[in-house]
Amino acid sequence: MMQIGVDFGGTKIEVAALAADGGFLTRLREPNPGTYGAALATVVRLVEQVEDQLRRTGTVGLAVPGSMSPTTGRMRNANSTWLNDRPFREDLAAALRRPVRLANDANCLALSETVDGAAAGAAVVFAVIIGTGYGGGLAVDGQLITGANGLTGEWGHIALPWPAAAEVPGPACWCGLHGCLETWISGTGLQRDHAAVTGQTLSAEAIVAAAQTAEVAAVASLDRYVDRLARALAMVMNLVDPDVVVLGGGLSNVSDLYPRLAEQVPRHVFADSIVTRIVPARWGDSSGVRGAARLWPVDGPGSCARGNTDGK
Repeated sequence: MMQIGVDFGGTKIEVAALAADGGFLTRLREPNPGTYGAALATVVRLVEQVEDQLRRTGTVGLAVPGSMSPTTGRMRNANSTWLNDRPFREDLAAALRRPVRLANDANCLALSETVDGAAAGAAVVFAVIIGTGYGGGLAVDGQLITGANGLTGEWGHIALPWPAAAEVPGPACWCGLHGCLETWISGTGLQRDHAAVTGQTLSAEAIVAAAQTAEVAAVASLDRYVDRLARALAMVMNLVDPDVVVLGGGLSNVSDLYPRLAEQVPRHVFADSIVTRIVPARWGDSSGVRGAARLWPVDGPGSCARGNTDGK
């Protein structure tokens, strides 16, 4: 059966169908209307348009900026806060009249890149989104690991490891804590840190561009960012010891990150050397929708994940 993926972003909704070889059969996208009922209707309409175009029905997988509680079946931790405490998977399944599988967007990145992306063939893969938001996902032997509480990979709300005195307690996070990785290592975290030190409000992209022209303050901000990201990734390596770390999101496109991380991460890893590769996502912005589609296997219902993605 055809695989259909839905990438449910904060600003846009993309629906795509994959061929058996992983190629795109078709892709459609529209702005996210920003309210629950309208967004649900948009997803349903786009899925139906895809199926009408191809004259085939498909399985539906959904990548979301948040997660589903395995206890209540309702959304939680979504930065599109109007999704929270809603039975999104069940409502979409009822509207489409078929089971739907749902996973965090970073988990979908991990699955996409494990199947046929930058980490193809690797046994243990940790995927990271470093963009406007911040998230992580874990795949082992080609399957997502979501955990008993649906929290695997939620490293955005772990405190920055090995903090300097000036980094304690750290900035306030929307989750209610201070010093969470999301407040330091997301694109908005880079922007916040640069503004706190320089008084200049620049986007993450502008800071990176200025650093590439050797502007002193921007270089210092990017240096602090790389150091913090290296510490965060070293913590993951000490805990999970992945074969590959895949970076996605806007900041993953900064090519200078990779040689610098290769140099700095080992300083904090409890080993004499490391062979873990840190690489950019092969599929870039397409990994979310590709991973969502692959929450279902090519030949129909079955398991591509260990956790709470399955439809009923």
